[in-house]
Amino acid sequence: MTRTWNPGTPAPELSALATTPRLVVALDFDGTASPLVAEPMSARALAEVTAQVDRLASLPDTIVAYVSGRSLHDLRVIAEHTDGSSVALAGSHGAQYWYPGIGELDEAGESEATGTREELWEAARPIIGRFAGAELEEKAYGMGVHTRNATPEVEREVFAAIDALVAERFPGWRRRAGNRILEFSSRNEGKDAAMTALRERFDATGILFAGDDVTDEDAMRVLGQGDLGVRVGPGDTAAALRVDTPQQIAELLEALADERAAARQ
Repeated sequence: MTRTWNPGTPAPELSALATTPRLVVALDFDGTASPLVAEPMSARALAEVTAQVDRLASLPDTIVAYVSGRSLHDLRVIAEHTDGSSVALAGSHGAQYWYPGIGELDEAGESEATGTREELWEAARPIIGRFAGAELEEKAYGMGVHTRNATPEVEREVFAAIDALVAERFPGWRRRAGNRILEFSSRNEGKDAAMTALRERFDATGILFAGDDVTDEDAMRVLGQGDLGVRVGPGDTAAALRVDTPQQIAELLEALADERAAARQ
């Protein structure tokens, strides 16, 4: 059962996680570290989230990662991520990775998709262009159709048109529907794959994963004993805790950092 966490109140689940020997703190970006914005590439993490990410990453045996559906290139831009960063990245829903001290790695994956991403973009672009407020996002393994600036009616129409296009000409592409976005990928990985990769890479004994959207539930469902899922905002979830906003994510990370720093002294 999911419990709402209010800043300043005790959270036994958080306290238990703070003492795990090897901790990975994994955060979705849009809607979790950053508020949702009309222009996707203008998203930036809240300053208070960044402060706690940096603080946690400086603690012993503690790794922080952003886990996003964005392509790795775009994720690095919006996360203001540099080559010297101590923050790991998982992009394209767990198909791309960047690790501190190593750099970019593409995990091997299989595709059953028909056609190339460029062919998909070319076919989708004139359809999307007919709908006011709809935008195409070119991704490393496919595309996203954003409708944050469109009406609900336009969203329904453009999503239906793109679904029809893909069904007819591009079978085998993985479909994901999120908050004001419809995505198609030639790769089958989800954020559950990212949890497995991060756990294995960093020998994690505990993972905190926070996310706000349907695609984040792939990660929530594979968390196990000693892990903690946090849902940001409304919606059905497998997470143990819920907060209302990215601002409260910053407060939750601060509480975790306080307890983990105290436990490591």
